[in-house]
Amino acid sequence: MRVCGLMSGTSLDGLDIAVADFSYDEGKVRHELVHFVTVPYEDELKKELHKLMDLAAPLHLVSSMNMFLGEIYANSLIEVLQVAGIGMETIDLISSHGQTIWHEPEVEPNRSYARPNTMQIGDIAVLAERTGKTVIGDFRTRDMAAGGQGAPLVPFADQVLFQSETSGRILLNIGGIANLTVLPRVGSEQSIVAYDTGPGNMVIDACVAKLTGGQKSFDKDGELAKGGTVDNEWLDHLVSHDYFAAPAPKSTGRELFGAAFFKTFWAEGDERGQSATDKIATATMLTAKTIATEIQRYIQSHDVKEVIVSGGGVHNRTLLGFLKAQLPDDLKFMTTDDLGIDADAKEAFVFALLGYLGIHKMPNSLPAATGAERATIMGKIAWGL
Repeated sequence: MRVCGLMSGTSLDGLDIAVADFSYDEGKVRHELVHFVTVPYEDELKKELHKLMDLAAPLHLVSSMNMFLGEIYANSLIEVLQVAGIGMETIDLISSHGQTIWHEPEVEPNRSYARPNTMQIGDIAVLAERTGKTVIGDFRTRDMAAGGQGAPLVPFADQVLFQSETSGRILLNIGGIANLTVLPRVGSEQSIVAYDTGPGNMVIDACVAKLTGGQKSFDKDGELAKGGTVDNEWLDHLVSHDYFAAPAPKSTGRELFGAAFFKTFWAEGDERGQSATDKIATATMLTAKTIATEIQRYIQSHDVKEVIVSGGGVHNRTLLGFLKAQLPDDLKFMTTDDLGIDADAKEAFVFALLGYLGIHKMPNSLPAATGAERATIMGKIAWGL
C-alpha cells in the first residue's frame, strides 16, 4: 500500500508530505520512504493560525479555517505529486495529522462540562473530496477517549522502527515541542517510556521572530544563540516551571509554552538587562537542559547507549552542542538519517505508518506513552470516490 503522510507541527513551518510504501510480512511492517518535501505556509496563513490558538478566537474563524486547510492540504499534495512525477493513481491512502490549534489533556475538576480535549483542523472530508482518495485522520481523540493524553503518538512508531536488540535507545524529536521515547533493548524487562519534555524550538523561534520583526522564524544553525550568553540564574527559575516536575506520561503544547509564556519570558529578560541574543541563548539552553535532565533519568535503567535525533532541532548546532555538553561523552548521538529515515521527514512518515495500520484495523497507539487504559485503533475515515 502506498500512503501519503501529512503533518503540520506546532512550529507552523508548513506542511510536511511523505510518500511511503508499506507491506506486512511475518508480523513485521516493511517500509520504504519514496518521497518527502515540506511545503512552507505563507506568512499570512501563519499569522491567521496563530490567532486561532488564542482562547478568544471566534468559533466561526476556527470552523472556516478547518475547511480552508483541507483545501490547502489537497492542493499542496496534488502539486507535490505532479512535480515528483508520482501519479495520484498510485496513492492508496492519505493519512493526515492536521494542524493542532488546541490541546488540553488535563482539565480543572471543578469544570463540570470539561473533558480532556484536543483539536486538529484541516478537514479530512475536504481532502478526500478534492483528491478522490480515502483519508484517515484525527488520530488523537480516540486515545483521549480511552483515558490517554492523545500524545505523544510517535513513540508507537519508534518502537516498530527503531528498537534495538543490543542496547537501549532514546528517540528524541525536537520540533516546536520536544519529546522523547525511551526504548529498552528487545527482550528487556524495562518498559517503554515516552512523553513531551517541554519546549523544543517554540520559544527560540518566538525570540527570533521578535528580534527580526518577523523577517526570520528560526535561529539558523543556532548562530544567534552562539553569539549570546546564557543567564544561568534566570535559567534556574525557568526550569522550576510546574510542567518539568510533573510525572510522565505528560504532553504539552502552545497552551503552556506559546504566546503567553513567551511574553513573560521576553519581559523577564528585559528586566534582567538581557540582550536579544542573550535571551535566545537562554531559551536554547532551556530546551537543552530540560531534555538532558530527562535523558539522564534513563541512561542506567534502560542501558541507553544511543540518542537518535529528528525534527527541525537537528539543524541547530548550538542547541545540540548545549545538549551533548550535559550528557556523558560515551553517549552516541546520531540522526534518523543514519538509520534510513530523513530526520525532517520522520513525523510525516510516522503518520503514514499510523494511517496504514489504522486502515487495516490494527492497533496503532502505545498506552505506555499516552497513559491510555488500552491500545486503540486511532483515526477517523473519509472514504474516497
